[in-house]
Amino acid sequence: MKVKINEDNCIGCGYCEGVCDEVFEVVDGVSTVKVQEVPAAAKDNVIDAIENCPTSAIEEIKD
Repeated sequence: MKVKINEDNCIGCGYCEGVCDEVFEVVDGVSTVKVQEVPAAAKDNVIDAIENCPTSAIEEIKD
């Protein structure tokens, strides 16, 4: 699983980092993805972040 952040939508609220800091990090007010591939153990938390991001700024990259 891979994810990306739409920086135009991101408000840097930190929800994603709060539920999965091994994948997401807020830098200079915008969330970033710290990994190329989401670790299997973090997948449920990443899905939580995608579903609950207040601005829908996180999306899964479909290959």
